Amino acid sequence: MAKTKQKKQQIISELEEKLKKVKSVIFANFDQLSVKDVETLRANCEKEKVDFTVTKKSLLKIALGKSNIKEIDPKSFASGVATAFSYEDEVAPAKIIHAFAKDHETLKMYGGIFEGKFVDESYLKQLAVLPSKNELYAKIVGSIKAPVSNFVYAMKGNLNNLVYALSAVKDKKQESNN
Repeated sequence: MAKTKQKKQQIISELEEKLKKVKSVIFANFDQLSVKDVETLRANCEKEKVDFTVTKKSLLKIALGKSNIKEIDPKSFASGVATAFSYEDEVAPAKIIHAFAKDHETLKMYGGIFEGKFVDESYLKQLAVLPSKNELYAKIVGSIKAPVSNFVYAMKGNLNNLVYALSAVKDKKQESNN
């Protein structure tokens, strides 16, 4: 069923709004995936707060043009285009699609928008293998915590040794008193 002009305008407006507040966008080929696989991918995206949509290339091109993103022509992509928008974590869409593509070889990333510029598939694959923000935060906290923890353990060891020494002195005095 063909979409009305009003419905197409609504889709373009929604895409424009998404492009205004997005941190990163990934364009991928989803044509060879089954409906079940697409739904699984969509659910994976939802878990990470990534918006996964399938849009006609012509509507996507208009929305990109209205958003002043002219270097991308969705019509140059070989087949259907799925778009993953991330509003919080820049790397999340690349990670999700890259991980899903390991089990589904037909899913390919065309490229995306990262830091306001178009990036190709190889760049996205490099991003996908980076640790997440939370993992990096955990490493930083661990690095900061390590010296303090080591100091506490060293002090605990010294206190234990002091207690053993005092206990030995006490035992020695008790033996000499008896």
